[in-house]
Amino acid sequence: MPITIEQINAAAPAQAAQLLDGLYEHSPWIAQEALAQRPFRSPSHLKQVMADIVRNAPADRQLALIRAHPELAGKAMVAQSLTSESTNEQSKAGLTNCSPEEFARIQQLNADYNAKFGFPFILAVRGPRGTGLSRQQIIDTFARRLDNHPEFERAEALRNIHRIVEIRLNDKFGVEPTLGNLVWDWQEKLAQHSDPGYAERGQLTVTYLTDAHRAAAKQLAEDMRECGFDEVEIDAVGNVVGKYHPAPSPTGGGRGWGRYLLTGSHYDTVRNGGKYDGRLGIFTPMACVRELARAGRRLPFGIEVVGFAEEEGQRYKATFLGSGALIGHFNPAWLEQKDAQGVTMREAMRHAGLPASVEAIAQLRRDPARYLGFVEVHIEQGPVLNELDIPLGVVTSINGGVRYLCEVTGMASHAGTTPMHSRRDAAVAVAELALFVEQRAKRDGDSVGTIGILEVPNGSTNVIPGRCIFTLDLRAPNDPQRDAMVSDVLAKLKEICDRRGVRYAGEETMRAAAAPSAPAWQARWERAVQALGIAPYRMTSGAGHDAMKLHEVMPQAMLFVRGQNSGISHNPLESTTSDDMQLLVEAFRHLLHELAAELESER
Repeated sequence: MPITIEQINAAAPAQAAQLLDGLYEHSPWIAQEALAQRPFRSPSHLKQVMADIVRNAPADRQLALIRAHPELAGKAMVAQSLTSESTNEQSKAGLTNCSPEEFARIQQLNADYNAKFGFPFILAVRGPRGTGLSRQQIIDTFARRLDNHPEFERAEALRNIHRIVEIRLNDKFGVEPTLGNLVWDWQEKLAQHSDPGYAERGQLTVTYLTDAHRAAAKQLAEDMRECGFDEVEIDAVGNVVGKYHPAPSPTGGGRGWGRYLLTGSHYDTVRNGGKYDGRLGIFTPMACVRELARAGRRLPFGIEVVGFAEEEGQRYKATFLGSGALIGHFNPAWLEQKDAQGVTMREAMRHAGLPASVEAIAQLRRDPARYLGFVEVHIEQGPVLNELDIPLGVVTSINGGVRYLCEVTGMASHAGTTPMHSRRDAAVAVAELALFVEQRAKRDGDSVGTIGILEVPNGSTNVIPGRCIFTLDLRAPNDPQRDAMVSDVLAKLKEICDRRGVRYAGEETMRAAAAPSAPAWQARWERAVQALGIAPYRMTSGAGHDAMKLHEVMPQAMLFVRGQNSGISHNPLESTTSDDMQLLVEAFRHLLHELAAELESER
């Protein structure tokens, strides 16, 4: 029989420990320490408490936990001495049915891994969907993680242990992340569409208005209709727009009654990207509308979900084209831009059956007075939540950024005959600046700075660099903080160049304002996370999002979900679990219901 969180809270310590037995392999101390923090508000709260205990444990205790786990397809499996939980997991992944070649490969990987790290390879073989990884996926992950740094790999092993425990706890509680699985399956289905040249290699690439992009739009529209949206259309720039109408306005309805909550994200991708960037922010609210429609329920406000057609700027230099069109920021000159094959945007639009006219696009502009605000959910695209073992993060601000293309000019001369004190080395000047950028960004705590390109044109092994071209990317959660960092970095560049006898030039190539979350909407996200039994974690977003554009005309706030594989994004390894997506959907549903209660109370 499944157990409940109420049973765990009410049971005597010994009985409660017995109920949680088998979660952490041969390590009952974790559950025992967690029980001292009862009552638990939810299974998610219990998971969080146990993960915190492991993270704060001494290194030797963490290593003992890792070493308590058996090798994959190892001696314990052959001898049939695995715990029942491990036997179930390894058999679900098919490791009990390895071919001789697969078994030999895994045995060699086990030996190499133990020789490098001194502990067994730990992988949640039931995977992010809970249905089991294939043997090839397991072998590929094994080989990839062999290249990790030992300290990083120890943390990765612990993260996989927590995922194993999450699945085992679901089994104990009889919990199935039904809506998380639904969102997962939608994303897998949408990922079948990919541009030529990438699809053949099993890579996901969907750039603006290609055939794959149009197929993805059609798929989204069909899924929206199946969910029960009242109106679904593909608009003049290729955005997929679904509207779920509000309840009829009663007499004395509040001032927000009948308006719409705007939400969504983008469905285009970078080249060879991941399945969740952007798309998760479309499917999560779709799942919520589906549940409302199935229950026959209307809210005091409508829900408008937009799958933005373009955010990444991959085919044309028109980043945020989809969300920009909704606020009247479409540059008519973009229509004449050409892609790498010489196809103009106007031609691409006409090929896609879109009107390709400035007049039609101008009509997409939304009246902010008709909207309560804009909310967006998104995979984090970074390692913070993953490293802290926290599933959700409330975004306080989307960083503002400034970019520069710079050049330092010194004197190219012979590397062997020019004394060190006589050199005017352009590359060393930039290298010194790079170290300063790192130190200056760290000083703020939440600023970031990057020299992403550092190039010595026509460089040679035996020639002192006389010229260096480089980029600066400086970001911070608010504009004054960003501008102060920019001023310090440019002043340091001047000081370095003056001292080293070189000269510099720089051109600002991009400036984007920070987008702080609207306090009321941020608070709603925080209460939604708390309702799940999880303590809200506040964080900034270093990446840009469609919410930055909508921020210009209406209040906005974002919620992040952690990514797997160190939070990597813009990469095929980008991933999250159906359990975390379940939490994301539940948090969104809570926000909708709280907002409905607010408006109803105004009547």
